[in-house]
This record gives sequence, C-alpha cells and structure tokens, in this order.
Amino acid sequence: MASSQQIEKFVIKTPCSSANIGPGFDVIGLALSMYLELHVTIDRSKTTSDQPLNCRITYEGQGEEDISLDPEVNLITRVALYVLRCNDQRSFPAETHVHIKNPIPLGRGLGSSGAAVVAGVQLGKEVGGLHDLTPERLFDYCLMIERHPDNVGAALFGGFVGTYLKPLTPEETARTEIPLSEVLPAPAGGVDTGVKPPSPPHGIGHHIKFPWAPEIKAVAIIPEFEVPTAKAREVLPAEYPRADVTFNLQRIALLPVALGQSPPDPELINLAMQDKLHQPYRQVLIPGLTKIVESMTPATQPGLLGVCLSGAGPTILALATENFETIAEKIMEEFKSNDIVCRWELLEPAEGTTVTRA
Repeated sequence: MASSQQIEKFVIKTPCSSANIGPGFDVIGLALSMYLELHVTIDRSKTTSDQPLNCRITYEGQGEEDISLDPEVNLITRVALYVLRCNDQRSFPAETHVHIKNPIPLGRGLGSSGAAVVAGVQLGKEVGGLHDLTPERLFDYCLMIERHPDNVGAALFGGFVGTYLKPLTPEETARTEIPLSEVLPAPAGGVDTGVKPPSPPHGIGHHIKFPWAPEIKAVAIIPEFEVPTAKAREVLPAEYPRADVTFNLQRIALLPVALGQSPPDPELINLAMQDKLHQPYRQVLIPGLTKIVESMTPATQPGLLGVCLSGAGPTILALATENFETIAEKIMEEFKSNDIVCRWELLEPAEGTTVTRA
C-alpha cells in the first residue's frame, strides 16, 4: 500500500468561455464562472500499470455517453500526451487517474473544446513536472491544437481578453503527431508515430486583458441542441463586403472601452455589440436568432445592455446589470415559439486556469 508521500493529488480548474461578444470574431474572449475540473491522482509507488499509457480516465457531467475514456482518444489526455511527448515523455506516470467533472455543455458555444485543450495542456505540464512552462508558453501549445485564440486565451488567462494568432506555415501544422481540437473540421491528429512531435514555435499568440465593469453579469440562455463549431464556420462566406468589415471594425474599437466603464452605458454597449460578420450567416442554424438580437434592446428590457450569440452558438449571451430572470425568460419564450427547449445560467467573469494541490 502506497504511503501518503507517494500519492500526488491535484485539481485543475478551467473556466468556460464565450467568444466574439458580438463583433470580436476570433479575437475577443470572456472567461465565465462555469468550470471544467480535472481531479488527478498519481501513485508514485508504482513503476508499471495495466492501464493504457498508464492513465485511467473517469468522467461525470455533460455528454457523458459521448466521451471516450481511452487516453489516446479523449481530447484532454491527447493534448496532455502531446505536451509530454514534446518534452521526451511518451506516456503518463504510472499510475495516473484523471477524473473529469464537466458541467460545460458540449457544442453550445460556451468553449467546452477550448476548456478541454487548456486543461489538457495544464495536465501535461503538471504530470510531467514541466515547471519551466510559463502560461505564455502553454498558450503556444494551445494554439498549435485549436488555432482560434479567443476561447483558449480566455480559459487560460481569465477575464475579458483580446487575442491574436501569428500565421503558421503549412510545415508547422502538418505533422500528424499534433492533436487537433474538435473545433477544426479535420482528423483528430495526435497520432503516436514514435517520433517526437514538433514543439510549438515561441510567441504564436498574444493576449491583453481588458477592464470589465463589476456591475455587468452574463445571462447565458442555453438551447437543448448542438451547433458544432466546424459546421458554424461552414456557413460563413469566403469574402465580405467592405462596408460590413468596416461596420465591425468600428464596433470592436468601442467594445473593450464600453464594457470597462462604470457605470455602464447601455446605449453605447448595445451599439458596440452589433455584428455583420458571423451572426447574420448563422441564423440558418439557430431558429429565432435574428428576432432575438434585433428585438432585445435596453429600450425594451430594463437592465439589458446587449445581446449576442455566444461563440458559434446556439447559446445566447445577454449582458445585463439587473432583471436577469426576466431577460432570460423573454429570450426563452422566443426559442419556445420555435419548439426549442432552453435553460439559463447567470454567470460572471472568471479567473483563468488554476492548479490546487492537496
């Protein structure tokens, strides 16, 4: 029987996130107070394990019937293995148990994939003892896997963030040893070829934290159906009219300032959250979206600041200072008229990924 000194325990906690917040397509992310948790136990007294890659996975939470418990298939452990193999470790320590607690709905625009990627990168760092990997370096690993910095930036660093991604060459992204997030419509990757995977280039992405007015909360209205991110991207055009691009640039210039002012200015925020680059095209996937975005304004709903699609959807995010339940019920009524069942959550900006050791 292993002594307490030989048992290592820690918990990784990663927030869900919303991306875009209207005009900030693939640029702006917001960490929110719903958390993916990894409860990890490593028995250091063992030198061998009968578990695949020395790792046993258990799971509770959203989409339980669809989650693989094979460490070579599960996105979280595939990502962790990528980090380990980039650092000359082929498998998890014997014997590792990863218990996943996930309340984040899958495929609903609340960053479930981004949270899994960030938690997986952090898991690789912790089990591999890779203490020289800074948060900025972990961001490089995340962006090799997901390549959309808004959700992973928010989940890793927390708060309300602006991000950008440096272009990667085809040679940097082509290796099959690099696991790909479900966000990308491509094979899963992460294949163990026996060859060391390429380490991410340094400084792939950067982020900056914007201020957030403490009065502002996020009402998330979550429909009971999924919109895969890859499918949501397929409906977007290859080219946009110049006027629509200018429209979004004008609003994204206002948005970080508008949401940081206290007290909030409802008219300014409502204007700054408008979008012409992704929401209009995704209305074919989300019944009632256009009416919700156009009819829900500060003038019609006291306390409301603005409404937008959360990431790729179908979740609707309403920013507000009061009357949260009334606002949620109004939006759910519109979904109900299209025979769509919803639930709602009141969320707040969250800190980034944390590790707590027993």
